[in-house]
Amino acid sequence: MNHPNILNFLGQNVSILNGVGTKLKKILKKKKIEKISDLLWNFPYGFTDRSNLKSLNELEIGKITTIKVKVIKYNFPRIRNLPSKVICSDNTGKIEIIFFNSREGYIRKVMPMNSNVVISGKINYYKKNYQITNPAYIVPIEKEEYVNTIIPKYELTEGLTEKIYRKLIDQVLTKVTLLKEWHSQNILKEIGNVSWSESLHKLHNDNESDLNSKYYRRLAYDEILCNFIVLSQMRRRIKRNKKLNKIIDYSLSNKIMENLNFSLTKDQKKTISEINNDLKSDIKMFRILQGDVGSGKTIVSFISIANVINSGFQTVMMAPTEILAKQHYDLANKIFKFAKFNIVLLTGKTKYKNKKKILLNLKNGKINLIIGTHALFQKNTDFKKLGLIIIDEQHKFGVKQRIELSNKGGKDCDILLMSATPIPRTLVMAFYGDMDVSKITQKPNLRKDIITISKPEEKVNEILNFIKKEIKNNNQIFWVCPLIEESNKLDFAAAVKKFHYLSQKFSNRVGLIHGDLKKDEKDLILNKFLNKKIDILVSTTVIEVGIDFPNANIIVIENSNKFGLSQLHQLRGRVGRGENQGYCFLLYQKNLSENAKKRIKILKSTNDGFVIAEEDMKLRGFGDILGYQQSGIKNFKIADPIHHDDLFKLAEKNIKEIETEKGNFEKYDFLLKLFDKADVINEIKYKI
Repeated sequence: MNHPNILNFLGQNVSILNGVGTKLKKILKKKKIEKISDLLWNFPYGFTDRSNLKSLNELEIGKITTIKVKVIKYNFPRIRNLPSKVICSDNTGKIEIIFFNSREGYIRKVMPMNSNVVISGKINYYKKNYQITNPAYIVPIEKEEYVNTIIPKYELTEGLTEKIYRKLIDQVLTKVTLLKEWHSQNILKEIGNVSWSESLHKLHNDNESDLNSKYYRRLAYDEILCNFIVLSQMRRRIKRNKKLNKIIDYSLSNKIMENLNFSLTKDQKKTISEINNDLKSDIKMFRILQGDVGSGKTIVSFISIANVINSGFQTVMMAPTEILAKQHYDLANKIFKFAKFNIVLLTGKTKYKNKKKILLNLKNGKINLIIGTHALFQKNTDFKKLGLIIIDEQHKFGVKQRIELSNKGGKDCDILLMSATPIPRTLVMAFYGDMDVSKITQKPNLRKDIITISKPEEKVNEILNFIKKEIKNNNQIFWVCPLIEESNKLDFAAAVKKFHYLSQKFSNRVGLIHGDLKKDEKDLILNKFLNKKIDILVSTTVIEVGIDFPNANIIVIENSNKFGLSQLHQLRGRVGRGENQGYCFLLYQKNLSENAKKRIKILKSTNDGFVIAEEDMKLRGFGDILGYQQSGIKNFKIADPIHHDDLFKLAEKNIKEIETEKGNFEKYDFLLKLFDKADVINEIKYKI
């Protein structure tokens, strides 16, 4: 079978396979198995050795065992719901084969009287008799080799047995023959010198499903390379589109930097230089700016805005929440106080009359900078001459959204994404390989490292006494709880309960915010906190996203052992943004797990978000980090950035070699379709 035929076969619905009827099709769909190729990526999680053929006098209770016996007696119950029993023997003893929910006709068919059969299942002992209940396999003696072997174990579901699933896999594997190799000899050597087909057969039939086996690594590399091809095509298309380069007058941005009450860090200066070079280029900027919480990304973005406006273009800044958009708007008016810029705010709260006027002024070019939420990019939003789009806190922006964003801005518009969530390098390669990356790791000189203290929850009074002193010094406090109500399953502190408790302690100068509140209610409470009408804000993790409260210098995190490491770091970053020393108290319950102890220890040892992100990925796995469920790039089916870091580096090197060969990507079409990347490639071709 050649490439197209195999691909056609693997792309078809599982219903074409023998044994797949309407019922089984529905069961497989629940397991997210719809196409035949989906079966291939569902690898065994282990293997059962059914090759240990035993006589009946050698049986061990609790062991999965294969026996060769003769059927000597049936015992079918007259009362419904009672099990059927078949007595079997060999020359050393007897055993009972028990069937629940099996018809008499079926049992007589698979175990005819006086026939010799091979049975495999778990050995039990009941009322002085050995038993096997609902055996996994029953085959005639002439098919002994089918059972008497090492059999893969899959994660299955109700109605889908090991036997049925194996039959489906066998049907697929018989069609997947050796194919012409698409990798160079050099690459093959680095990934174990094994073929694609051989790897599939080994992973499904032999005990080779370890992430580090050469067969697994071969398939993982193919998937990683597919991902890099998508990102490469995206990058090449963007670079191909020539734009009007911006003639930058630095007088305004220099004036802004001179009037700051702090000095820019080396990282900030370097990033500004990288962005300026992009703006002056005739190639469209598509850059992501990574910076830890409090690293000074916003001022970098405003300096870039100043340069773009001064070169005769309009600019847009989009934030994830209205309150953050309002903060950016207020800061922009301060930063640009000596410039004659028309700066406007557009959010869901903007009244229709005002909104209509804003949209008209945008279209006529009367607005220099517009700041707002996702409402900025509605269909009826038009610009006269848009030169720069900045998206804040968009670390989950997928490839397809980036394509749409690129189109929205027009051919002369540069794009800058900002993420306050430090991302490990492997994940940057995996998800942002189509973009140029700038990174700010240094904190502003005036910014102090947050002091992190862990305490058992029974010592909470020590924290309360400390808080009382800080409130007298005009400081504010976040108090974070994981849930908004009591749970029978999870002994978390409830935010509502904590709110009432703290209100009694601190004369009702306490606010409460959680996910069940309406947006207007949340904004009202947050504004009260921002304007210092309340001293303590009890909250769930909704405060995690980038809101700047300069007077908040203490955060207390209850049940800190239940949070992920990166999440704890993000929460900690909500405080210590002013001149005063920031403190983070990690409250924990007794009997901490070893993993929880590690998380708390790491957090106390460093304030570097990039170090923490790497450690978090090692502890939790890459799939949980930042909730990477990107709509533009489907989750990896096989590859794992933790275990396959070297393969990502190899793919990065390989893709550069392919690009120098003038983009000889055609030979990988088979892989792109196999890993569901072809649709993204088409969007890139036709939309960019």
